[in-house]
Amino acid sequence: MLNLEEMMERRKLRRKVSGTVAVLVPYESDGRVAAEAFERLVGDVHRAGLVNAVNMDTGYVNYLSDPEKRDILRWTREALGGHVPFVAGAHIEGREGDVVALYRQQMDLIASFGGTPVLFQTARLHGKPAKEKVAVYRAVCRGYDHVIAFEMGTMFAPNGEIFDEETVRGLMEISELKGLKHASLDRLEELKRLALRDALRPEFRIYTGNDLGINMIEYGSDYLLGLASFAPEKFAERDRLWETGDPRYYALSDALQYLGNVAFRAPVPAYRHSAAVFLHLLGRIPTDCAHPQSPQRPAWEAEILRDCARRLGYNRFTAH
Repeated sequence: MLNLEEMMERRKLRRKVSGTVAVLVPYESDGRVAAEAFERLVGDVHRAGLVNAVNMDTGYVNYLSDPEKRDILRWTREALGGHVPFVAGAHIEGREGDVVALYRQQMDLIASFGGTPVLFQTARLHGKPAKEKVAVYRAVCRGYDHVIAFEMGTMFAPNGEIFDEETVRGLMEISELKGLKHASLDRLEELKRLALRDALRPEFRIYTGNDLGINMIEYGSDYLLGLASFAPEKFAERDRLWETGDPRYYALSDALQYLGNVAFRAPVPAYRHSAAVFLHLLGRIPTDCAHPQSPQRPAWEAEILRDCARRLGYNRFTAH
């Protein structure tokens, strides 16, 4: 296990961070997806200099129908002008059929819109030996130029699983896999991924999914975060401050982490409603409605998020 001294030595000072934002899908009061607002959110991420990630957990991928996921891909491509890269979730949970074929069907769809696939886990591989899991991922990725794997704790979704070291080693050996999003909310687990990456494949990216530890960028992680959907321009500013060694980084990082601690409290999946409330407060989406199947926050959520927004320098809010 890494000790504290080793952890501190891992700090990557003045490093350029690769930031990816899991974009929220906003809703109208009548339950329709607010398509224009979604495209504006995608544009905000791009203008901030970050990468868009759609059909992720933040975008309710586990609740969306196939036509809805296709619409999200189309709107993303249109918002980005058809030539800017983005990533998108390949989610197969609850589907019948061969696992490899199911993944590749989703991946082909994503690629047809110009996206890079992010492989959500499936409970059908839970309990399988590491070699069998790796063999499935190798077959899934074969022939693709760029794929990202995703491991997440069950606090996000029941199909999630934190891989053992043998599995992670095997995944890093798959040439088509260029990175791994790690969402255990456990710094030590993520530090182990970073140490293994540095030893086996230094160019392999570890994208932190730890919304309760966003300063993992200091230790060599990049990020793919739902929290970044709340304020992409603030994340981009934070990244620039870190890269240039500007001490203002720390205050901004602390303010963003405060927001993360509030938004990602239990039950964790309700953070998506928190995101809707926050973005509505800023006037960026038409309502604070979440997907009806997603866990909801209490009526007083806007008040605590208003305080989070003030700490980040936002001082003008819509009536709520």
